[in-house]
Amino acid sequence: MSTQATRTATSWIEKTPGVCGGEPCIRNTRHTVSGLVESRQLGMTDARILESYPDLTQADLDEAWKYWGEHSEEIQKWIYENQEA
Repeated sequence: MSTQATRTATSWIEKTPGVCGGEPCIRNTRHTVSGLVESRQLGMTDARILESYPDLTQADLDEAWKYWGEHSEEIQKWIYENQEA
């Protein structure tokens, strides 16, 4: 009998003081949820975002969109502040 290991993609959102101003980022990266949301709002598809950021996975984007859905006011605030800077 053989055992086959299945690799599962895991992702999470984290806020780390001193990293990207404390913005919510994709696991162990400096990719902010607000930056990914801005890309999507500009019309980029998930496939195009993943091409642009090869260190991200679809699971990362799924978590970003989920976080955005649950914290839309926070993300819009970050987008506004980043545009004003």
